[in-house]
Amino acid sequence: MLTKLLLLLLGIAITLPPRIEGPHAELEKGPSTGLDDVYGPEPHAPPEKLPAEEIKPTIDTPRGFGKLLAATQILDGMLNNYDHRLRPGIGGKPTVVTVMLSVNTLGPISVPNMEYSIDITLCQTWYDERLRYNGSFESFVLNGDMVRQLWIPDTFFRNSKKIHNYGVTRLNHMVRIHKDGKVLYTDRMIIDARCSLYMLKFPMDSHSCPLSFSSFSYPENEIIYKWDDFKLDINDGVSWKLLQFDFTGVSNETKTISTVAGDFMVTTLFFNVSRRFGFNIFQSYVPSSVTTIISWISFWIKSDFAQARTSLGITSILTMTTLSSYSQKNFPRVSYMTALDFYIGVCFTFCICALLEFALLSFLIYHYTKSRTSPRVRHPATRACALTPLRARPYAHARARQQQDVVYEIEDSEDDSDEEEGPSCPAQRSLHPGRIQYPGSRCRLCKYMCMARDCKGGLWQQGRLFIHIYRLDNYSRVVFPVTFFFFNVVYWLVCLNF
Repeated sequence: MLTKLLLLLLGIAITLPPRIEGPHAELEKGPSTGLDDVYGPEPHAPPEKLPAEEIKPTIDTPRGFGKLLAATQILDGMLNNYDHRLRPGIGGKPTVVTVMLSVNTLGPISVPNMEYSIDITLCQTWYDERLRYNGSFESFVLNGDMVRQLWIPDTFFRNSKKIHNYGVTRLNHMVRIHKDGKVLYTDRMIIDARCSLYMLKFPMDSHSCPLSFSSFSYPENEIIYKWDDFKLDINDGVSWKLLQFDFTGVSNETKTISTVAGDFMVTTLFFNVSRRFGFNIFQSYVPSSVTTIISWISFWIKSDFAQARTSLGITSILTMTTLSSYSQKNFPRVSYMTALDFYIGVCFTFCICALLEFALLSFLIYHYTKSRTSPRVRHPATRACALTPLRARPYAHARARQQQDVVYEIEDSEDDSDEEEGPSCPAQRSLHPGRIQYPGSRCRLCKYMCMARDCKGGLWQQGRLFIHIYRLDNYSRVVFPVTFFFFNVVYWLVCLNF
């Protein structure tokens, strides 16, 4: 009995120390440790056990793998027995390729090189029965790597000079395959194409820059091109680089051309542009007109100032030559005259005529002055007429006309009173037809011009118009501006309406 009691006390002594150490352990750890949930449930475990949530999607992994495996099986099934070297429907009907075009940027147009640049996205659509499939996928969008495994039309641009393909960050190719076998192939490129510019109406000209394409190897009986509903998509008009041109519209045509390799269908797209001639107005037309008008200032300068009038005329001609050279600086070497060349040429002619007018005036005045100041050559019969009585003068004139040997004598102009009183120009001679015309007449140089300052002859004498040389500048002040004005009216009416 005593032994059982000792064993009971020993058991109690063993069990008491853990109950006493528990509170001390809690005090040592302190409340700052935040381990009050040690006795809590296991679901309140630390966040380190959250990877279970990361593994949670693996519950749907079989379904995702199912779609991926299904798509892979469809593509492998399509390409298993597919030969990309053969076109769809070979040996049967021709393949119809529908073309859609989106223009990203048009321009610039290089006039000297007669070419233009265009940034396009070319979309081609056709049907390939070998690519039909059954499944839940409506279409497959594939990158450019799949292009090598499919048949693609060998479309090329016939008037292209250089083509740049976008390669950042990958080549900009895209292929989309539909369930019914419809294939959409999209490619983006920059094309430098030829554009024959007919510059006859420059700078009021309009042009149609073509972009023609066709198949390189498949004739018309194997590939047929046709347009889809064409829409010119422009996201940002600022990206157009036409500079001197305005875009007026687009048109297209399809025709068949015959070559040694066969008959090919060629589709052409025309970009219609018209030139803005505001730049040429201020750079060519206005300077040419102003230079021509300035050359007319010489008509208001006295003929005595020959140096001033000559310098003004020559300067005007040199200025027109410089303007003509500048207008041809960035211009193609065409073999015909443009509207601008014709205008500058007429202005150049006006400047030359203004200088020639002064040269003619100086020439006539010089010879008239020389004839008045130089010694006179008189016929002896003239002096005889002055000394013979009135009744004997007819006989004296008759004897003078019968003489075969002509004898002249030199007299000064100061003693020549009869000559001053005689007719001094054709106009006055026509008023006195009975008077004798002497060999030394001062009007023998100009048949239609009055050489005297006090010419009083009528405007029309015997069907001839007599012009006073001292009034030549007065005539030029009216004739030159009026002629130039009517030329401008006719020029602009013709250029703007035709």
